[in-house]
Amino acid sequence: MVHLIDTHCHLYSDKFNEDRPQAIERALKAGVKQILLPNIDLDSIPGLHQLMQDYPSQCFGMMGLHPCDVKEDYQTVLTQMFDLFTKHNYVAVGEMGMDLYWDKTTEEIQKQAFLLQAEFAVAHKLPLAIHTRNATQQTIQLLKQFKGKGLTGVFHCFSESYELAQEILKLEGFYLGIGGVLTYKNAGLPEVLSQIGLEHLILETDSPYLPPVPHRGSRNEPSYTLLVAQKLAEVKSVSLQEVAKTTTQNAVNLFHLPISYMAD
Repeated sequence: MVHLIDTHCHLYSDKFNEDRPQAIERALKAGVKQILLPNIDLDSIPGLHQLMQDYPSQCFGMMGLHPCDVKEDYQTVLTQMFDLFTKHNYVAVGEMGMDLYWDKTTEEIQKQAFLLQAEFAVAHKLPLAIHTRNATQQTIQLLKQFKGKGLTGVFHCFSESYELAQEILKLEGFYLGIGGVLTYKNAGLPEVLSQIGLEHLILETDSPYLPPVPHRGSRNEPSYTLLVAQKLAEVKSVSLQEVAKTTTQNAVNLFHLPISYMAD
């Protein structure tokens, strides 16, 4: 049995209302022993907290404001979110970032929300869970402002070029989050990752989105982390056990998780 961690999963989503406990059970049977839950907005917080309460050994929460949900009131929203860090233990600030795919008109306030969350992460020695879409270069430029300040994090759902991967890794302290896109026929990600060491990678699903092959077209779930790990092992020409050991240790290190998988 391998020990895997799904480092990015929206298990509180309505898509799991019919079988959330069963999805967690399937994940455990597949060796996915921890599930990290990024927040989205104010509405997603109750479901996130419920999972943290009900499954304290399996579900670990993050707190942040998704770039697609950054509105004019972002400062008020972030003040409420930051206050929650005094009452709950979160493993990261996120899901935050930059998204210029859906709406470019909010670019400036997205940047401001990004900087506020990054500054908070530095002050509290927490990593960032970064969402970036059509904005990776802008995101890298924002992060360069924090070089040398101990900021760490993950570029969640990485599916970019080898050149952009190298730019991210030069920031130091940042990992690439690898999910179901790795299994897509024309994604080009296997060619990129064949040139990148496992020490830079962590696994995720982004459930209920982006299900891996052979589940495209259906809901994604945390148990499918195993399929991503198996594909990565194939791409890297290493054993599944090596992928599991390295990516799990990377996740433990990045998110300061209170677990010791070596003892399992």
